[in-house]
Amino acid sequence: MALRHKQVTTVSSFADGTKIPNTQRAVRAYFYVTVWMTCSISVIVFNKWLLAYTKFHFPITLTGWHMAFCSLVGFVCIRVLKITKSHNMSYEDYMRRVLPIGLLYAASLWMSNASYIYLSVSFIQMTKSLMPGLVYVSGIWLGNQKFRLSVAANMCLIALGVVVCGLGEENLVLHGLAKQLTALMFEATRLAMIEILINRKGMKMDPLQSLYYVCPACFCALAVPFYFVEYEEVAAVVQAKSLDIRAHVLLLNGLAAFALNIAVFLLIGKTSALTMNIAGVIKDWMLIFFSYFVFKAPLTALNLGGYVFCCLLRGKVLEICEGGGGLFQPRELHFA
Repeated sequence: MALRHKQVTTVSSFADGTKIPNTQRAVRAYFYVTVWMTCSISVIVFNKWLLAYTKFHFPITLTGWHMAFCSLVGFVCIRVLKITKSHNMSYEDYMRRVLPIGLLYAASLWMSNASYIYLSVSFIQMTKSLMPGLVYVSGIWLGNQKFRLSVAANMCLIALGVVVCGLGEENLVLHGLAKQLTALMFEATRLAMIEILINRKGMKMDPLQSLYYVCPACFCALAVPFYFVEYEEVAAVVQAKSLDIRAHVLLLNGLAAFALNIAVFLLIGKTSALTMNIAGVIKDWMLIFFSYFVFKAPLTALNLGGYVFCCLLRGKVLEICEGGGGLFQPRELHFA
């Protein structure tokens, strides 16, 4: 009796349901990860250079420019080019679901960009190790997460690792640290609110839809602090023509922020949450050494030791949370 052998082709599925061979899947994943890391690093370094190394020391203005630019791009992509559909959200739904997220995101971006004036890129990346813990606390506070002693214990140890990083930071500015920690708290609350106000209602937003709905709310929210904090200084600089930043530089900065959102969209759709979080750790290490060699930000053994400790514990928490569900789920809309 002749035996027939069936050829077995190993295939896997992306997050969007596409089934392709494992080799091709790996190539695509590496490509999307590379594009995302390149865009993310570019935006972070670009913002740092603008805010700390030029005369453009206006974080609210820069954030507002990002919001205005991406609002316009979102409108064109959805209403003109029809790349993706709108949710046709009512005014009541917008005010109840989107506006609170826009307010939190505006505050997060304002504080985060302001911290670049005072802190090194490398230390800012180290403080972001606190994000899973802050999201976890926000989730418990808002009822999204259940308390788990194993997760909470590891989060406390991660916080201890960040404290060690801070003790080893030679150019630590407490004012800047306060802004960065405030930004992380606003961002953690925003992520928890997205789960309550958007995802639980069955309303999923891709980055283009987020640009279309959230960015206008952010822009309006930033108008108030801009008027009271930066308006007079910006007006004086513009009137004196002492600003050494040309319009094409700001346009390029806005395009970089938009490109990052597209890269996040591709990465979320074509890879797993686990892949994105591993890539995020690699990106953070690249930024740490980039900051050291390009911006000459000092690094100490205490800095690096504390951050290694944080990375190892984050991997442990990732394992406890079964591959990244919830706490480590990638989120849309990134500008820094």
